[in-house]
Amino acid sequence: MIKRISVILVMLSSLATVAFAQTEACETTRWYCVEGLNDGLDAPGDIIAQDTPRAAIESLLFFAERDAWGYAAHLLDLSNIPEEEQAVRGAELARALDTVISRKAVIDWDLVRDRPDGIDAQASSDQAMAGEPRKSLLLWTLDLGARPAAIRLARVKPDGGEPVWVFSRQTVDNIPALFERYGPNGFEAYLPAALTEKTAVGFMWWEIIGLPILMVLALLVGRWVWVTLNWVSGRVERRVIKDIVRSVRGPAATGAATGLALLIGSSVFVFSGQISTILTPVAWLGLLASGLWFIINAVEVVLDRLTQFDDVDLTNQQDVHMRTTATRVAAARRAFVVVVILVGGGVFLSQTNIFQNLGLTLLGTAGALTLVLGFAARRVLGNIMASLQIALNQSARIGDRIVYNDYLCHVERINFTYVQLRDWDGTRLVVPVEEFVSTAFENWTMKEPEMLRIIKVKCAHDADVGLLRDAFMGILDELDQDQLGDRDSAKVRVAGQDVFGKDVWFALPCSDPNTSWDVACDARERLLAAGTRIAEDRNVVIFPDANAAEAA
Repeated sequence: MIKRISVILVMLSSLATVAFAQTEACETTRWYCVEGLNDGLDAPGDIIAQDTPRAAIESLLFFAERDAWGYAAHLLDLSNIPEEEQAVRGAELARALDTVISRKAVIDWDLVRDRPDGIDAQASSDQAMAGEPRKSLLLWTLDLGARPAAIRLARVKPDGGEPVWVFSRQTVDNIPALFERYGPNGFEAYLPAALTEKTAVGFMWWEIIGLPILMVLALLVGRWVWVTLNWVSGRVERRVIKDIVRSVRGPAATGAATGLALLIGSSVFVFSGQISTILTPVAWLGLLASGLWFIINAVEVVLDRLTQFDDVDLTNQQDVHMRTTATRVAAARRAFVVVVILVGGGVFLSQTNIFQNLGLTLLGTAGALTLVLGFAARRVLGNIMASLQIALNQSARIGDRIVYNDYLCHVERINFTYVQLRDWDGTRLVVPVEEFVSTAFENWTMKEPEMLRIIKVKCAHDADVGLLRDAFMGILDELDQDQLGDRDSAKVRVAGQDVFGKDVWFALPCSDPNTSWDVACDARERLLAAGTRIAEDRNVVIFPDANAAEAA
């Protein structure tokens, strides 16, 4: 019995030793374990450095400059290729991969650490992989139509060998499709060899020449679309069609220019990664902006046709309902524009293949960028929210008569960032919305439209107020009765006095605040004339006689 137990303990100890040895030999958390790596290739000796991610990429660039594609093949994981084909296929795939990387990828050397374990020692503690060894490293992502394709380094350890960094199997499998899509096209086949050589800045000569040509061509196409639509709008007789064509000019021109740049830049001219990384997002942004612009303009045209407030005098008393409707429509326009911009921006940012390659450039600085943009746009955003506030609380509606900073005017427009006021003499006063809502103003139209206009007249100490009261009541009979309010509200009061005389206030009831100023001016003119006649006819003093020095 004891002998059997000893045998079992020996067997368990042996199994534990084997398991420990296997665990020690291949740590799957630090690298990928394979039986063999590129056994179909000749031994490279010590010429290839691939113990770190940066060394592997530098080796690829080193061999590419010398057309040593046989050595460069060792930097690929060719496990999915038969051993007898690895020598030939490996060199071809290495050449194709170098072409794809040089054309469409922008290597962020800060990500490619020069450590065998690939640890980012400078990463902040809140990052998921901070302080952790890496066995896979994403360099770039390219679009293959139906799916994105990653260019990735993997740390692989063959049996009996040291772990090395190579381009992963998935990357090697995608090389033919990537080369077919992003490699030299038919256009470059007709170019002289001198134009395909690289310059000191890393671009080929044809790229330096072709990019300005592409920009000029896109601008010409956009200009041609604008001129064409402008010509069409000038020959259309129906007003609604003319407005639609005019509203389409800007979006169509922008969309045509950016669409042409995107089409040529992705199919005819296959630019290098440094150019396409900027050109492609900008072109997509232009297309999206043109689409949103078109939607906004289309809604504007429809709302203009439905409301038709521009040709209506909203200051009339009977148009109170239209003033409310116009204000709500203006608010709906602003809210719609904000929603469209937010949705469009979200759609643009959600396009994974546009910005994910610029993660460190854009997303890594998103916090600082948000602070900078928020600080720069705080007034604009504040004005937009304030304009929506006006529409919600109805403190000032389009067409309301108000007194703002001693300006007697009515609200003509409530825009995104400013309120447009029209003074009584026809001049326009433009006030930032945020300033408008934070400044006290008189709204003569709010609530009850009837109001009392006070006409203040300075009279002599011994002036007969009774005669002036009778004259004022007679003037009320002469005015337009439709512009007057409740006659019982008409009053004449002595409100104060000083060394020059007494202040007599005439309360003029008006039915419409939008016309009350004109009515008050007419009544004041008649009242002064009546006072002058009374003074002459009765030989009494009505108005004080003071020279300029005394008045000062």
